Amino acid sequence: MNKSAHQFHIPVMGLGFTIDTPAKVARFGISSVLSIVEDNIIEQMREFYCEQENEAYIPITKKENDYRAKRITAYLDLLNKIVNRQIGTLRSEDFVPGNEIYKYFTMLPEDSVLKALFKQMLDEEDINIKYRLQQALRNQIAPGPIDVNIMTKCDRTNYDKNGEALPAEYSDAMAALRGFAKSALHASVIFSAGLNPRLYTYCETFSDFFPGENGQFKKKIILKVSDYRSALIQGKFLAKKGLWISEYRIESGLNCGGHAFATDGYLLGPIMEEFKNKRTELTNELFEIYKASLQSKKYTIPETIPATRIAVQGGIGTHRENKFLLEYYHLDATGWGSPFLLVPEATNVDEETLNDLCNATPSDYYLSHASPLGVPFNNFRRSSSEKQRKHRIEKGRPGSPCYKKFLAFNTEFTDKPICTASRQYQNLKINQLQAAALPEEKLKEETEKVLEKDCLCEGLAVPALLKNKRTLPHNLSAVSICPGPNLAYFSGIYSLHEMVDHIYGRRNILNNEKRPSVFLKELKLYVDYLQKEMEKTVVSISIKQQKYFADFKSNLLKGIEYYTDLVPKMKTETGAYLNNMYEELNQYKREIEGMLIPQTV
Repeated sequence: MNKSAHQFHIPVMGLGFTIDTPAKVARFGISSVLSIVEDNIIEQMREFYCEQENEAYIPITKKENDYRAKRITAYLDLLNKIVNRQIGTLRSEDFVPGNEIYKYFTMLPEDSVLKALFKQMLDEEDINIKYRLQQALRNQIAPGPIDVNIMTKCDRTNYDKNGEALPAEYSDAMAALRGFAKSALHASVIFSAGLNPRLYTYCETFSDFFPGENGQFKKKIILKVSDYRSALIQGKFLAKKGLWISEYRIESGLNCGGHAFATDGYLLGPIMEEFKNKRTELTNELFEIYKASLQSKKYTIPETIPATRIAVQGGIGTHRENKFLLEYYHLDATGWGSPFLLVPEATNVDEETLNDLCNATPSDYYLSHASPLGVPFNNFRRSSSEKQRKHRIEKGRPGSPCYKKFLAFNTEFTDKPICTASRQYQNLKINQLQAAALPEEKLKEETEKVLEKDCLCEGLAVPALLKNKRTLPHNLSAVSICPGPNLAYFSGIYSLHEMVDHIYGRRNILNNEKRPSVFLKELKLYVDYLQKEMEKTVVSISIKQQKYFADFKSNLLKGIEYYTDLVPKMKTETGAYLNNMYEELNQYKREIEGMLIPQTV
């Protein structure tokens, strides 16, 4: 398994934004993640790269048995082949500016042992010694891991041509896992969005997830988690099946891109502190469970506890923040997502959307209820998908035609699940509301909730097709994009080198917007979130909701107390920056203390 030469990774973004990011950045030792939920875009991108790489393309059609898993395996194997070929070419280049081998080493972090060796080679005057150093450097070049993401909630049951439900292993998530497991990759699968028992159990059927003769894993498991409790529960579930978690990837509940899984007011700092303090306790407890399971399955038990990495992502924007998080919380890596949407070398964003992102203001980024999954979704007001949604409503034809149906889970009106963003569902639901004789204001409010749902299957995939000039299925070109609010502080189009230099503090590419600390930004998002949630219950509130709001408020105040104690330890920041943090923390404390929880009548 390749270990990334860098201290950061590029997380999964949408369906199409990072679908081929490994082919763009892995040769520079950078780790990235692609979604393997949508097999249609995967098949189209496989065709594209076969053309680019002069590889024979044999279509995998929907007529084939298990076509979904086969498409995923074929694409991942192609990416692996492309990256290995790129590494071979890179290793053979001369060490001169402009060549990719030179770029590989200049982008490394300043404290990298390889970076020091590279600088030594550049300064060396003895030709023989210089040559030996160059050979040593070439031998150390390794690609960044090609990791995949499966959103565990995207596990739709599929049907055969006769409308009969297929066996569970043909569901979306399980077929995706099988596609990854059968690939030649030595890589990790990231499970996001919470525990899926049947998916996790399915991992047991693939030997690559178990330690080999050398104790190493060919396939590893990474869990994206929002807090320690979730990590422990999911870790135990998997350990009982003889499956080890090689990394816990902590993500901010609200200060992130895509779907936002809010905690009950638990903030990122205290969450990371708990991981830091209980890291050994966590791995020790899980290892005992893991050993017992391996023994029952007749696998060799590792002599030592397998490595477990801890990483964090969500809203990080400066080198100082990045450095503090890595050092203070003893992290192995950080994730930088949304800023890479402005790096055409790394991600797929069509020209129109890219220009809109470059000229966006903080108010263009907002937390919406657009996702058919019913989970808050970070959205972009200027997106062509949002314009299309409004245009369909104006025409009296709300909703999507819904060709792909990856998020079809609703059975309110039909036996076979349909998507709440679909034209079929929205027409049925609005007719139901209109027949219910609701007060005019209530009818308007409920109708708007229905119409806010938008098609993500098409919108999150299409940017890759637009950028690479591929055929658009059903001629749908509207783009959904879901950056985190952190993107508001970046304006412009950047090279890969410029973005990496920003992460490592070699340059600053932030715009002139006043940017709060990653901790304070998340705190503000949670304060706004709590306020809106309480406003929804002004008319009617249960005792359970009252307790939820009281606990949420208490957790936010505990978080502020934690940050107040943390400020003096933030040695990487300036005095003015820290004084400003104190002031803002006190302001938020007063605001939260002044919040009145709605009372039962």
